Amino acid sequence: MADHQPLGPLGPDVTVTHILVVSDPARSRDFWVGVLGAELYREYGGTSVVLRFAGSWLLLVSGGGPTADKPTVVFRAPADADLVSHAMTLRVADCRAAYAALRSRGATFLTPPHDWGSEIRCFLRDPDGHLVEISESKAG
Repeated sequence: MADHQPLGPLGPDVTVTHILVVSDPARSRDFWVGVLGAELYREYGGTSVVLRFAGSWLLLVSGGGPTADKPTVVFRAPADADLVSHAMTLRVADCRAAYAALRSRGATFLTPPHDWGSEIRCFLRDPDGHLVEISESKAG
């Protein structure tokens, strides 16, 4: 018998898209594709880039003001990379190998991988300062 999870309120075909507000969509596209290996799906008018990445979607958008469906919301790239309100964790089989591979492709990390006992992790930032964690679980 297959293991069935209860149907949530959004239905069975929910897809997650992460939206990152960036200052330069082309520069961010080059980073996410060239360094992290995302696949370019589509670009819109120099203001939006749609990527397939790690089993989900990543939308890179330039900033913008309120719209009819979000009347008080302003999209803005991070002003201070050290103040984080969103981060992305990429779980990998070998953190140290991923670290070496990404550094060879131009990624700059905050520190080398750190072994916390049950996991090894390190962090890098995209061109706008969005934080990306590379993490390896050592739990058995």
